[in-house]
Amino acid sequence: MNKVLFKQLFLEKFETMHGQTIEEASPMDLYMTLGAMIRDFMSRKWIHTNQTYVNQGKKQVYYFSMEFLLGKMMERNLLYLDWKKIVLEAFEELSIDLEMILSLEPDAGLGNGGLGRLAACFLDSLASLQLPGHGCGIRYKYGFFDQKIVDGYQVELPDPWLKHGNVWEIRKADKAVEVRFGGVVRLDQHDNKTIFIHENYDTVLAVPYDSPIVGFQNNTVNTLRLWSAETTMRDFDFSTFNRGDYLNAVKYKHEVESISQILYPDDQHQEGRILRLKQQYFLVSASLQSIIHRYKRKGGSLHEFSNKIAIHINDTHPVLAIPELMRILIDEEDMGWDQAWQLTTQTISYTNHTILPEALEKWPIDLFQSLLPRIYMIVHEINERFCHGLWQRYLNNWEKIGQMAILADGYVHMAHLAVVGSHSVNGVAEIHSEILKKQVMAHFYEVFPYKFNNKTNGITPRRWLIKSNPSLSQLITDTIGSAWLHDSSELIQLMNHEEDSYFKQQIFTIKHNNKLTLSRIIEDKTGIKVDPNSIFDVQIKRIHAYKRQMLNLLHIMDLYNQLRENPDLDILPRTFIFAGKSAPSYYQAKQTIKLIHTLADLINKDSSIKDKLKVVFLENYNVSLAEKIFPAAEVSEQISTASKEASGTGNMKFMMNGAITLGTLDGANIEIKDAVGEENIVIFGLTAHEVLAYYRNGGYSAWDMFHQDSRIKTILTQLINGFLPAAQDEFRSLYDALLYQNDEYFVLKDFSSYVDAHRRINQLYGNPQQWLRMSVCNIAHSGRFSSDRTISEYASGIWQIDPVYVGE
Repeated sequence: MNKVLFKQLFLEKFETMHGQTIEEASPMDLYMTLGAMIRDFMSRKWIHTNQTYVNQGKKQVYYFSMEFLLGKMMERNLLYLDWKKIVLEAFEELSIDLEMILSLEPDAGLGNGGLGRLAACFLDSLASLQLPGHGCGIRYKYGFFDQKIVDGYQVELPDPWLKHGNVWEIRKADKAVEVRFGGVVRLDQHDNKTIFIHENYDTVLAVPYDSPIVGFQNNTVNTLRLWSAETTMRDFDFSTFNRGDYLNAVKYKHEVESISQILYPDDQHQEGRILRLKQQYFLVSASLQSIIHRYKRKGGSLHEFSNKIAIHINDTHPVLAIPELMRILIDEEDMGWDQAWQLTTQTISYTNHTILPEALEKWPIDLFQSLLPRIYMIVHEINERFCHGLWQRYLNNWEKIGQMAILADGYVHMAHLAVVGSHSVNGVAEIHSEILKKQVMAHFYEVFPYKFNNKTNGITPRRWLIKSNPSLSQLITDTIGSAWLHDSSELIQLMNHEEDSYFKQQIFTIKHNNKLTLSRIIEDKTGIKVDPNSIFDVQIKRIHAYKRQMLNLLHIMDLYNQLRENPDLDILPRTFIFAGKSAPSYYQAKQTIKLIHTLADLINKDSSIKDKLKVVFLENYNVSLAEKIFPAAEVSEQISTASKEASGTGNMKFMMNGAITLGTLDGANIEIKDAVGEENIVIFGLTAHEVLAYYRNGGYSAWDMFHQDSRIKTILTQLINGFLPAAQDEFRSLYDALLYQNDEYFVLKDFSSYVDAHRRINQLYGNPQQWLRMSVCNIAHSGRFSSDRTISEYASGIWQIDPVYVGE
């Protein structure tokens, strides 16, 4: 592709699509034309990639995830195709503003947080490493939600990201499959074999929408297949509609389409729980039917299925892939139980992303059985066989067997099913994997030690450095060459320049310019003017008690109290930046958001503290906003309660952009510390061992902390005594959680250590050369946390897939 050819093809494409001249074009017309042109070009590579996979007969992996937080794809695809410079020059000659066109693309509403962004990074790495791997998810019409802040409160609005369609997707109606819910299962005998006949079920049509995932400057294009829930024509009750009973005529249509309406419906009520379970089965049933159909159509023998296909389940949400694969092999492919079980367990692998009890899903048996009767029968049989083996191993230790059973206490325990029905169980950081083996899943590790392994998470430097921080990327290339673009381990060469004054000055200038950009965004979005010369201290992540935004806020309140007493206090100006969403039904998290805004309203208007402290909350956090925040951040707040954060990936994105981690010894923070050395990170607080000991043995009293530390007593009292510009009882729930509920996440226990850590940050930042040296060290060692490294480990250690070279 060159500029002249691109201009010619673009103008031809525009006229064909819109039936008018370029002079009459709207910005959206131009956006859709450019997107369609890129997709058409990728489609040829896409077809060629799939043909190459079939011709070579190599094993492929399918990554099942409820989330794929892709972010905007237009600029990414231009970079990956190496077209951006050509398009920019061509558009300048056509008087088209490329940046304006790129800004029209909505963030795909297909995820919420780290789980979905990890899945997106993994798809990126699979294609960029030329590995045959694809994603399977749900095409949510409205995604999670649009977060609006009204009077400091989070308000959830629909996210209409598909308002103008999705230029990257291709609807494959001819590849639709049926997914069944409800009904009854009748047993029959045929040739001395029991046959299971599912009757009187409700049918949902799963229609696939495929999007190309192009690799970085290579010819590989893998597939992200998203499923949309639709009704068949026979599901519309024409006679009822004709009688004027319009609502009942279309009721079932709305019930079906709700399956792919939003991500994570509220499960505080029965209807929400049913919908969540429907979503999970819908994803795995549609995906497995599609995979098996394609595999057989290409001549594959199901007896070799696990040698040619790997299925990976991203957390517990897609665990129903295990009984669904069994159902297909037994009921539709006429396999015996033992052979089907062997193929299933050899095919499926499982990543655990959290040890939080609420995330280790379990479903009431009565709900599960009524919605998925045949799947329940299979899960029951898996449980019976598994528990029989445990009984032989542990004799009469019913307590231990009960703790490991898949069906127990009236629930289906999904994490137990995941471990039993897969050949690999991995955590996502070294400490997380050890906690799984020694604490949360210790009984299972005793039975299946060979299944457990670690794969520390990673992020793609192409999104989080090359795309989001082009100035830093160019400086790195100018300094160490371009090899790092394809092999991020080459970033370690930057350590040769940690004492290079010119290089460090360039690092400083780039960071400052990124801070100026973010300052303008902050003022535009919030009206708050921040000092770009202040320390940009950032905590951006899902709002949750274990992530401890409260610890950050209590420290801000303490700093404010100190400044009120002494406005000349010797501290460097700080800008504390927050962003993140709370689950709609999570009251405590939503009150935390309200507290952030209340403090911002109080502190930002107080001229007596001489602008030494600012507090900012940026609403509706998404990938595009993150791409502006990470390059500007200087302090990375990774302050979760030790043992609670499985890995974290935000910590890696900050590190890659030169921010200094202020964190607990939790998740991947530990491995970051090992990489950069203790002198290039600021660690505080309880260790995971100490936290788990408190949970196991007790001995912690939040009230003791309240009475022993006058700062804590003052701050917590200010939450409820009218000091804050809010109703006096507004933050009573936060106060009660810390004291009357005994501070479940040890916020007060870690407070003093956290304050000391911030003093250390203040001291380090006051020495610019030392701070810049630390920043260079973090960037240099960030290659270790590339998702390319992670995916290479999955490919060789779990999936047994190899790169497939795709030619021109």
